[in-house]
Amino acid sequence: MTVITLKKPRSIKRHFSLSYYNTFSIAIICPLFLGACGHDDYSNDIQDPAVITEQSVTEQNIKEIEENIKNSYARLAAKHSDICPKLLQKNVDDETIVRTAEIMVYDYCEYYLYPDVGQSIDVDINTDKIETMLVVPSVHNFANGPYKVTSYNKHIIRLNYIGVKYKPKRLEYDLTMVIKD
Repeated sequence: MTVITLKKPRSIKRHFSLSYYNTFSIAIICPLFLGACGHDDYSNDIQDPAVITEQSVTEQNIKEIEENIKNSYARLAAKHSDICPKLLQKNVDDETIVRTAEIMVYDYCEYYLYPDVGQSIDVDINTDKIETMLVVPSVHNFANGPYKVTSYNKHIIRLNYIGVKYKPKRLEYDLTMVIKD
């Protein structure tokens, strides 16, 4: 009978450590090589300029439609004394807009105007319980005098209730707006 004896490698520890490091190195380096050779799809990061332009035009159209709806509502509200906001338009030959027996239902009411560049707007009200402010395109208190128009944008004039007691449910006031060239 023959006995076969297996010789132990001289250094099992050395053999184990080399294979461990080789396996570990391959496990780390392999994904790096694969990632470097792969094809990246940048279509999510970079958009076609035509698509960007189309999206911005669509967003602009949506904003214009929303603005037109608000203005249509405000134009109809101008026919009523107790509905806000209101779109005001001055007559061609008259520089004064007079609104009598207006009724403030909430704490403020807004008036929309589209004046020309170079015109001045002055607002007068018959009560000291309401302050008149221009809030768009800039902030201006009409108690400090008229406002000189510098841009052709929608101008929003807000009338705020500033009385010391609770506001009545329906506060009545008269408003005079002078728009001079």
